[in-house]
Amino acid sequence: MKINFLHEISISLALIILLVLFLNPFNFWMPSVLLVMMVLALIVGFSIFAIFIWKENTHDEREDFHKVIAARISFLAGATVLVVGIIAQTFAHKLDFYLVLTLSVMVLAKIVGLIYSRMRH
Repeated sequence: MKINFLHEISISLALIILLVLFLNPFNFWMPSVLLVMMVLALIVGFSIFAIFIWKENTHDEREDFHKVIAARISFLAGATVLVVGIIAQTFAHKLDFYLVLTLSVMVLAKIVGLIYSRMRH
């Protein structure tokens, strides 16, 4: 259990670092070869992260409760950032379609997940 937790944390941090590098914070010119390697690393990193999330198991109700709380916090944090981005870009008259799409998909996935879990249990 502890090894899985440490692996999940390290994969999550590596994914965040890679995403920050996509923002080009050091203003270095990004050659196409480096860009392709970073895109591949992002795909692989996110796939590993998704596998950890999907295969996550709980052994008792307490662990299950912690998992639910973490999921709620992450969903609300992501949705909050998207809503702030939508508001800011709306006032700037440059609303990005992907912000609205992402928030819509998150909400729809939440609804589908609730329906699926109620039908299954």
